[in-house]
Amino acid sequence: MEDKGIFSFSTCWNIKRHTAGNGMLQEIRDLGFRRVELNYNVTQAMLTTIEPMIERGEMGISSVHNTFPYIQDPDYGTDSVLLGFEDKEKRQRAIELLVRSAEYAQRYGGEAVVVHPGEVPFPNDIDKELGQIYNGEGRDSEAYRSKWAELLERRVSYSAGYVQRIIESLDEVCNRALSKGLTVRFGIETRSKPQQIPTLAEAKRIIRALKGAPVGIWYDTGHAIMMDRLGLYDSVGEMEGLMDDIVGVHIHETIGLSDHWCPYVNSKNMDFYDAYLPMIKRAKVKVYELKAACQPEEIDESHRLLTAKLARRGQTNAK
Repeated sequence: MEDKGIFSFSTCWNIKRHTAGNGMLQEIRDLGFRRVELNYNVTQAMLTTIEPMIERGEMGISSVHNTFPYIQDPDYGTDSVLLGFEDKEKRQRAIELLVRSAEYAQRYGGEAVVVHPGEVPFPNDIDKELGQIYNGEGRDSEAYRSKWAELLERRVSYSAGYVQRIIESLDEVCNRALSKGLTVRFGIETRSKPQQIPTLAEAKRIIRALKGAPVGIWYDTGHAIMMDRLGLYDSVGEMEGLMDDIVGVHIHETIGLSDHWCPYVNSKNMDFYDAYLPMIKRAKVKVYELKAACQPEEIDESHRLLTAKLARRGQTNAK
C-alpha cells in the first residue's frame, strides 16, 4: 500500500477485530499509515502493547479521542452531556477526564484531543425518530416537519445554558493543561445527532468566548453532512469565519444518513465531497475515520482520489 504521509487513521476502523493493541496498529500500518488517532474505545490493556510501538517509532500518534483511554461509565461516553453537566461533581469528573486525555496525547507526541462537548438531553430518542421518518417519508413530509419542530423547540430553549457550561468547563480544562505544561489543542467535534452540541454557530460562540485558548473546531465532515441533510445547519456556508479555527478533520463520507464511508469510492459520486476539501486542506491534523466495512483497496483508492484533488488545489504536502 502507498505511504499515506501526513494523513492519520482512526482505530475505530478495526478496534472490534482486535484484543491486542499492537496487532490493531500493525493492520493500520499495512494500509500505509504511519500515524493513528487512538479512539475512545482503546483500553488501558491495549496500551501495554501500543506504547512500545510508539517508543520504537513504529507508529506516530496524531491525536486521541476523549474520553481516553476507555472507561465504562456511560455518563462520560460519546453521547453524553459531558462538559455541560449541571451536576458540579459530574462536570468536574468530565473536566478531569479531558485533562487526562490531553496528558496521554502529549505523552504520545500527539497534537490534539478530539472532544465531544455535550448535548441537550431529550426524554425520547429524538435522533432515531427523526432518522426513521427521514428514511421512510422524507425531510419534506409533514411528519418530519412536526418532529423537527419538536427537536428545535427543546434545543433552542435549553442549548444556551449547556453551551455556557461547556465554555466554563473548557476554560478550566485549558487552565489546568497550561499549568501542567501541555501544548496539545482541543478540537470540539461536529457531532452526528441533532441534539448534540455544537452546531457551527455554537462552535463559533464557544471558540470566540475562549479566544487565545488552545480550543478550535474538529470538523468531522461526515457528521456535518448528516446535520446538513437533517436541516440543522449549512455544513459549507456556515464554515465562514471558522476556517482559521480548524484543529483537525475526520475524513469520511455519508451516504444518506449512514456515515464513515470512504469518500468518493463508496458513494460513487466523484464531485459531492469536493466541497469539504478546503476544510481538509486547512486542518493540520487530517484523520480518516472509517467504518469496518471499508476494505483496504477502497481506502487506498479513496486516498488516491482525495490527495490528487487536494494537489490540484495547491496542497503541496498532500502526500
